Amino acid sequence: MYDETPTVVLGPVSRGSLLGALTAAALGVGFVEMRKDQGAATDSDRWIRHTTAPDYRDRHVEFGFRHGLIQPTDHVLLVDDWADTGATACAARSLVAQCKAHWIGAACIVDGLANARLRHELPLRALLNLRQL
Repeated sequence: MYDETPTVVLGPVSRGSLLGALTAAALGVGFVEMRKDQGAATDSDRWIRHTTAPDYRDRHVEFGFRHGLIQPTDHVLLVDDWADTGATACAARSLVAQCKAHWIGAACIVDGLANARLRHELPLRALLNLRQL
């Protein structure tokens, strides 16, 4: 899967937005910020949304972005700082599926996933494993 080149990098707020934007700039591809709990009152555009399974704080977070930012022809890579439960990456994969785009996988700095199955299902690549810190 990782031999594919992304056309869009998806970065969740807040640190993922910074890392994702830097990754997209380095690759020369588009960037989409995945926002948390974006209320309809702040934006009249149609949004693609997905609520996560419990995250590392046992919260259910709604992520989303404006409709049309990711096209069916796009190949999408999620970039974030840390993977703990995998809830954010799974939400991102669902959002990409709603756009009928192609999910490449997820990349992060620290892999703290307790569920090894998710590491392969997403797929997830990291610079460091939590055990290395």
